[in-house]
Amino acid sequence: MKCFKSDWLALLFIVGFAFASDAYACTRVVYKGPEQTVLTGRTMDFAIDIPANLWLFPRGMERHGQVGPNSLTWVSRYGSIAASSWDIATPDGMNEKGLVANMLWLVQSEYPAFEKEGDETGLTIAAWAQYVLDNFATVHEAVESLRKEEFVVVTDFIPGTDKFTTVHLSISDALGDSAIFEYVGGELVIHHDSSYQVMTNDPLFEEQLAISSYWRNIPGTIFLPGSNRPSDRFVRASYYINAIPQTSDPYLSVASVFSVIRNVSVPYGISTEGQPHISSTRWRVVADQKRLVYYFENVLTPNVLWADLRQVDFSAGKPVRKLPLDDGQVYAGNALEYFIETEAFEFQGI
Repeated sequence: MKCFKSDWLALLFIVGFAFASDAYACTRVVYKGPEQTVLTGRTMDFAIDIPANLWLFPRGMERHGQVGPNSLTWVSRYGSIAASSWDIATPDGMNEKGLVANMLWLVQSEYPAFEKEGDETGLTIAAWAQYVLDNFATVHEAVESLRKEEFVVVTDFIPGTDKFTTVHLSISDALGDSAIFEYVGGELVIHHDSSYQVMTNDPLFEEQLAISSYWRNIPGTIFLPGSNRPSDRFVRASYYINAIPQTSDPYLSVASVFSVIRNVSVPYGISTEGQPHISSTRWRVVADQKRLVYYFENVLTPNVLWADLRQVDFSAGKPVRKLPLDDGQVYAGNALEYFIETEAFEFQGI
């Protein structure tokens, strides 16, 4: 049988052409080393400044879906650390069981219709990742629950902008399992497999798997695509996440994952005419899911800070604490002592 190389090249051309749409770039990788070493790294790439703060949320918090009288409500089962966006959303975080949630932009997302005064239960997209962190210890638990579709994810414009929020959600756990949740044509699509170590913002994850299948036959030591396009970032991340040292050493594994996500970052200030999906990297995260340490790097303050969740008392009734980062504050190393007690932010709804 003849090789279908030409067909794959045609697919890549089509996919590459689609990237000229208005999207925002991010990359996420899962590292699986020996002795149950699991880390998840991601970049937050966005066309405009997207100020982040870090938050420590205890168990027992009463949550609200923020979409009107039929909003989903719940009480958090697990404590977590979350990186906020404008203090209105959780795009990234890890809970005390080592479950990590990352939201990445996906311009092709289409969510179910939702009537604020209707009968369906709704959840603001701003709290989608936090809902997962609050309620589940493993990817399997989250997949089994979310596939029931007991609520509708509701989206809206980012306040003060003309940008309609369209994202997909990736989760990974301390066992190395992984899942991606997307809304395609108004329907929830779940991709669940521990082999899904890499994803980018675009295209749909099914198309990302096709890209992976093609490039698997081309050794990374011979050629790797070098542009900032999502397809090229996907290829480089897929190669490097398994080419870096496979180790249980906590320092070397964290440094190695940071090296991969820095490789697929978009240099600060870079913009390309006609390609708004190429957006500067604003911050990076590496979450050590075995040791429960959450590392954060803001590109404008050249230091890595971290929070060791094993040192946090997440008992119900403990205060919410915040690490302010949105005004150029500089921290380095273990920053737990700098978290301050404060009221929890309110998720942006409709």
